[in-house]
Amino acid sequence: MVSIKEIEAIIKKAEETLKTAQFGFEDLSDKKRRTSGLRNLIVFGRSVTFVIQNLKTPVGEKEFSTWYLPIQESLKSDVLMKYFVTLRNEILKQGKLPISTSTRVNINPGNMSKLGNPPPGAKSFFIGDQLGGSGWVIELPDGTTENYYVELPTSMADVRQHFSELPVPEDHELKHKPIEELCENYLGKLESIIDNAREAFLGQKVQKVGKVRLPAYMRVVK
Repeated sequence: MVSIKEIEAIIKKAEETLKTAQFGFEDLSDKKRRTSGLRNLIVFGRSVTFVIQNLKTPVGEKEFSTWYLPIQESLKSDVLMKYFVTLRNEILKQGKLPISTSTRVNINPGNMSKLGNPPPGAKSFFIGDQLGGSGWVIELPDGTTENYYVELPTSMADVRQHFSELPVPEDHELKHKPIEELCENYLGKLESIIDNAREAFLGQKVQKVGKVRLPAYMRVVK
C-alpha cells in the first residue's frame, strides 16, 4: 500500500534541502560569504535529486521509474545541470571551484567622488577581486590589510564572475552569463522537479504568484 505520509515526508525533505541551497544563493550578494554560499548551493542542490530518488520505496519502483526516467534523461542532456554535478564532485573530492572574473571599467577621477569619502586607513581601491567584489584596501593598526567592499554602479564598472570550465565553445551564450543567473536557473529546475513530484504522487499542484512559489497548502482563488 502506498504511504502518503512517507511520500509527503520525502518531498518535504527535498524542499528543505533545496531551501538550504537557496540560502547559498542569497549569500552570493555577501562578498565575505560568497564562496561558501556558492559551495553550499552546489552541494545541497545536487542532494535534492538524491532525496527525490527515495520516493522509489513508497510509490514503487515501476511507477517511480516511469515518472523519473524522462526527468533523468532531460538532466543528462542539459549542459548546465550536468556541469553542476561536476562542480559538486570537484568541490567534495578536490576542493576545486573554477571561477573567472570579467570586468568592464569606465571610471575617471570625477566618478570616484560619487563613492563618498574613503574609509579611515584606505590605501588603495580595487575592482573585481577573486570574489567579484570592489572596494577599498584598508590598513589596520597592526599593519595588516583588509578589504572594505562597496557597491559600484554598473555605469562605473560591470564586474561579473563566470564558471570558467563550462564544457561549451567560447562563443556559447552560457560562457558569458554571470554565475548568479546560472545558479538561479539551476535552482529553478530543481524546484520544478520537486513540484512535479508533488503533483504526480500527491495530486497537489503548486502555484506561483509571479516568481514567488506558494506553499503547497496555499491556493490563489481567482
